[in-house]
Amino acid sequence: MTVPYLPGTRCPLQSHVPLGNLTTLNVGGAAQWFVEPRTVPDLQMAYQWAQENNLPITVLGAGSNLLISDQGVAGLVISTKHLRYLKADAESGQMTVGAGYPLPKMAHHAAKLGWRGLEWIVGIPGSVGGAVVMNAGAHGGCTAERLVSVLVLEADGGLSVLSPRELEYGYRSSVLQGSQRLVLQATWQLEPGHDPRQVKATTQQHLSDRLRTQPYHLPNCGSVFRNPVEGTAGWLIEQTGLKGYQIGRAQVSQQHANFILNCGGATALEVYQLIRHVQTAVADRWSVWLKPEVKLVGEFA
Repeated sequence: MTVPYLPGTRCPLQSHVPLGNLTTLNVGGAAQWFVEPRTVPDLQMAYQWAQENNLPITVLGAGSNLLISDQGVAGLVISTKHLRYLKADAESGQMTVGAGYPLPKMAHHAAKLGWRGLEWIVGIPGSVGGAVVMNAGAHGGCTAERLVSVLVLEADGGLSVLSPRELEYGYRSSVLQGSQRLVLQATWQLEPGHDPRQVKATTQQHLSDRLRTQPYHLPNCGSVFRNPVEGTAGWLIEQTGLKGYQIGRAQVSQQHANFILNCGGATALEVYQLIRHVQTAVADRWSVWLKPEVKLVGEFA
């Protein structure tokens, strides 16, 4: 069967594309429409096509921090995985990176150059675009502290450059969440001129800490809940006695309670039901309603 192309481009426009294997949880249904643009003009055409056909737009990066419904996603799903470029300016110490670039790869590249500032990001299994939208953070560092500017595609197809202040960053939040703006690239301010061996060692230590304390042996979406004002989500869940609690093939990790694992063949509904169970149990015990960090996409019962 001939695959149609997105009008005005050479990008295949596919229908009913399974999305489960494009997420780190390995669950979820299909996209009504799916496209993988390779250039900014192609992305603009994708936005235009969706608007002309009154279709909602969902952006898919590395597929982490995401729970896609078993019923799939209505409208157009746009993958940014081809926006994978990196430009390092030694004079300014600034690194400009495409939205689809993997965060661990960016951290290793900076370490190889002897540039400090991104050691903390090495264990986050996401992409640059997701980090910008969520103000990703770990080991005391966060995106807002190192970001200089972001190039975004506006809902009307225009381009804008936004500063961290304009992004109104908070804890794991920004004005980009829930908007139709799409991150195209981000520029980071780093500290060049250091011994690459030392930066590599620090980066590797952060990665080792993540591997030791968090479950990487089974599919998961990263931290499921945001930390409340007092304490941590993982501690509250563990003290509620929920480590190892399972619904179907979805399980609260025995290693880190703020992770939900796909033990093989889990459904998105099982993961969703487990999220709700954890929220209710923690609220009953501690009077704290945990807010999901994972983004829910599609319809859930």
